[in-house]
Amino acid sequence: MKQMLLNLIPSPTEAIAQWWQRDEANSYDKLFLVLLVLVLGVGIIMVTSASVPVAERLHGNPLHFTIRHLVYLLIGFAAAYMVLNVPVSWWHNTNILLLMLALVLLIAVLLFGRNVNGSTRWLALGPINIQAAEPAKLFFFVYLSSYLVRKHEEVRENIKGFIKPLIIMFILAVLLLMQPDLGTVIVMFATSVVLLFLAGAKLWQFFCLIFTGLAAIGVLIVYSEYRWRRVTSFLDPWADPFGSGYQLTQSLMAFGRGSWFGQGLGNSVQKLEYLPEAHTDFIFAVIAEETGLIGVFVVLCLLFLLVSRALWIGNKALFKGMSFHGFLAYALAIWIGFQTCVNVGVASGVLPTKGLTLPFISSGGSSLIIMLVAAALLIRIDFEVRLKGRHAISGGPHA
Repeated sequence: MKQMLLNLIPSPTEAIAQWWQRDEANSYDKLFLVLLVLVLGVGIIMVTSASVPVAERLHGNPLHFTIRHLVYLLIGFAAAYMVLNVPVSWWHNTNILLLMLALVLLIAVLLFGRNVNGSTRWLALGPINIQAAEPAKLFFFVYLSSYLVRKHEEVRENIKGFIKPLIIMFILAVLLLMQPDLGTVIVMFATSVVLLFLAGAKLWQFFCLIFTGLAAIGVLIVYSEYRWRRVTSFLDPWADPFGSGYQLTQSLMAFGRGSWFGQGLGNSVQKLEYLPEAHTDFIFAVIAEETGLIGVFVVLCLLFLLVSRALWIGNKALFKGMSFHGFLAYALAIWIGFQTCVNVGVASGVLPTKGLTLPFISSGGSSLIIMLVAAALLIRIDFEVRLKGRHAISGGPHA
């Protein structure tokens, strides 16, 4: 009898396997959730470590930015919870309204926005500042994904279908460049190019778009004095280490000090207000200094796996005929992945300086909230693919 009871009780390994597989068709993607929690945990630790000196000086509280980061995390979790309970079809059916909202936000920030360090990117709502570019990116990607479903054949066969979403992006880009915010424009452009290619755009259209975009970015850099200074300082930051090359040289020093295993958590020298924006745009440099090459490798692996899982979700949706789900998952994955590459490239001196956060890790209110919304949307897409894999999504308002 005792042996029979023991046989009925699963081993710990079997119990974990059964838990993982239980109701798999109706559950959320556990691997994506685990990766997301790990990356967010890294973010909390590194924001705390990188922000202590500046928080102490500005606010008299070394944990000021940590508390602020946790507050935005709670707001982001609340927004993510709402997104998890909204059908993906709602995004598909309201894509035009969301695009209009993006335009309104970008116009409003130019009319009523708050100027910080020469840029007008924030709308002040009481104690909270909203960076309009963040929801604008999300809403544009929703519109583009919906457009590719509704006009799929037209995009593949007709130049008009290929150009139409690019005109919309051009209008948004003009509004963003007036702030100015070239970094967001580059992220939107790169994501749109890759998504159009995945949707079946012809190669000649694809290459023409890339060359046109690169030429436009080159013109914007040449004819803008501050952008030109950024490029020249990127090419040779040591030529003016206390002027235009200051931020990059301090970031490179952080990488150099990090070596293989880092200086240890909390032991960064560059965060002692030598490196500007140490807890926001340049947090990756602090990660490199305190955790070394090993820590950098672990963080990049976590983000790579997160993006790969998002691409897998999109591929699974397309395989089951859920086109909007698939294109939107692809768009969100490309967005997160490309923004990660840009942030890491800037911090390591591979790319010119751009004001883009490291997804899920950098301190930043609007960026963190919208990234959590994007993650929740990916989880919801995966949930619906598991639950309704036999049903394709179609329709939506026409643009």
